[in-house]
Amino acid sequence: MKFPREERSLVLTRWSKRRRTVVLKFIMFFVGPIQFVMEAAAVLAAGLEDWVDFGVICALLLLNAFVGFVQEYQAGSIVDELKKTLANTAFVIRDGTLVEVQANEIVPGDVLQLEDGTVIPADGRIVSEDCLLQVDQSAITGESLAVDKRHGDSTYSSSTVKTGEAFMIVTATGDSTFVGRAAALVNKAGAGTGHFTEVLNSIGTTLLVLVIVTLLVVWVACFYRTVKIVAILRYTLAITIIGVPVGLPAVVTTTMAVGAAYLAKKQAIVQKLSAIESLAGVEILCSDKTGTLTKNKLSLHEPYTVEGVEADDLMLTACLAASRKKKGLDAIDKAFLKSLINYPRAKAALTKYKVIEFQPFDPVSKKVTAIVESPEGERIICVKGAPLFVLKTVEDDHPIPEDVHENYQNTVAEFASRGFRSLGVARKRGEGHWEILGIMPCMDPPRDDTAATVNEARRLGLRVKMLTGDAVGIAKETCRQLGLGTNIYDADRLGLSGGGDMAGSEIADFVENADGFAEVFPQHKYNAVEILQSRGYLVAMTGDGVNDAPSLKKADTGIAVEGATDAARSAADIVFLAPGLSAIIDALKTSRQIFHRMYAYVVYRIALSLHLEIFLGLWIAILNKSLNIDLVVFIAIFADVATLAIAYDNAPYDPAPVKWNTPRLWGMSIILGIILAVGTWITLTSMFVKKGWYCSKLWWS
Repeated sequence: MKFPREERSLVLTRWSKRRRTVVLKFIMFFVGPIQFVMEAAAVLAAGLEDWVDFGVICALLLLNAFVGFVQEYQAGSIVDELKKTLANTAFVIRDGTLVEVQANEIVPGDVLQLEDGTVIPADGRIVSEDCLLQVDQSAITGESLAVDKRHGDSTYSSSTVKTGEAFMIVTATGDSTFVGRAAALVNKAGAGTGHFTEVLNSIGTTLLVLVIVTLLVVWVACFYRTVKIVAILRYTLAITIIGVPVGLPAVVTTTMAVGAAYLAKKQAIVQKLSAIESLAGVEILCSDKTGTLTKNKLSLHEPYTVEGVEADDLMLTACLAASRKKKGLDAIDKAFLKSLINYPRAKAALTKYKVIEFQPFDPVSKKVTAIVESPEGERIICVKGAPLFVLKTVEDDHPIPEDVHENYQNTVAEFASRGFRSLGVARKRGEGHWEILGIMPCMDPPRDDTAATVNEARRLGLRVKMLTGDAVGIAKETCRQLGLGTNIYDADRLGLSGGGDMAGSEIADFVENADGFAEVFPQHKYNAVEILQSRGYLVAMTGDGVNDAPSLKKADTGIAVEGATDAARSAADIVFLAPGLSAIIDALKTSRQIFHRMYAYVVYRIALSLHLEIFLGLWIAILNKSLNIDLVVFIAIFADVATLAIAYDNAPYDPAPVKWNTPRLWGMSIILGIILAVGTWITLTSMFVKKGWYCSKLWWS
């Protein structure tokens, strides 16, 4: 098959590089309201030759920048990890000849050969007639079971062909592929300012305005008193240092670091300290299904057997049609062999049969076939596979009674509606006819503690939404068992892949009210998180695969679960080494305790700044005198040392998501600051009146 070269895009498979330089990243941590005040104070201290204050302020600046830089730099390898999933070479038809080329030389319009083991290097569409491929899309969807691809179906970069051969025409390469867009989404998600940074900047900006107002009052008073410029600069330095809590970032970082160390003991590795604050306020958890809500292990359920057939006979036949080699075992064969413990007669008989011939799963016939010999020497053909294909095998041999046929098909439909993956089982003994034995349903069951954990999450004010690459039926059944609600929809209804026609506000309502989405791709997850955030929610996202990296980076708290890929770990804020949802809920409780400590400290620190600023500013303006500048600096900077103990405070956790209630925070801080300022004024005035100038010589510089 040949395509005109002019119909191809000239854009090659290349990855765009959008990373800022390391130096620029580091410099950006010296930008911000609190940082600007600290830098101005450092310049003033240097001008006044106050080298002690200059050194302390510079040390705090470097400490804050270093901690923030280390946290952010860890995300720099995410795109590299995404690239690792791509193929290096591919076989392409060029001018009627099949040639091997580098993956970065592939362009849209090329025709690629696909066969067993091929890692697909670009997005495309199957063009071969009468073909059936089994493709592993776990790198994109996160689901381990292969999916079928036929003529006209789409294939995606980084997927792997398990079985089958076909040709595909390339439709997208590089940044235009699903994986490419995932990398672009990671870059886009990483460009924003974190929630905690916004809160600190807001506090710093407000305090900076108050400092400027106080300085204006002091400067005006000094102007009318003709105070010397050196004294004015010393007053300015003192008010600048005490007016903005220069130690706030360092102390808050230390508090979160202590909390992170505590979480590490619970097998939760915090990669970005500000994620602790975000997790405390999370209102919606978007969770993947496999491995987090479920065990990631297929298990068998109560089988349907045709009248006259015992469950042990069905189980024995199904296990005979399974590979016995450890390397050849797939998830389904493992599930059947492990479930033999519940069928003692089948288990005892299995080893007595001799396998003569075994044919692994055929994607065309949709069956596994084994020819075995019974202990009595009878030859038996055993098959298991897609229920309707197994049924057709029997029908081709002889007519099936109408009632058996109807019951069988109804059961297939019932199992499908309940989210089960069903396998039909049949056998042929000797020269006899094919016998239909029944249907064995299987599914990835919920973890034992998940239902209780979901209820606990609900009590903590946390809504759990499931986002999975599995089918809608499977997702609904899992949610039903967990009590999550069954408003599960196909992700195409979001309108994020061209399949929806809802308006923006309608989509937002739709996502907000849904209990989850099935058959999702990276863009669906990313946009679901983005839509929820646009409604003002703090959102956490769990994931383990390359497909989850964009949404993990976009979420307020990205959570990589047990067994996550390197790309997911790099994108996540917190990496869990323990499986299941319960570990996440435990970490959420701990994060709320840590938030309680931080909130209490911030209130205290703002109150202290207001206290010193109000008192000293008015004292200078009214009496033209100041406390000893070194004493002021000591109080302003080193008072934080004593409060480090708050990181170990036995604080409670709130029963609901916690946020920075800014009006309440400022209200408490202002009241405390005024009370402290008035108390200090009264105390010093009393001492001044009582002891006169003797006391003043001890206090004034």
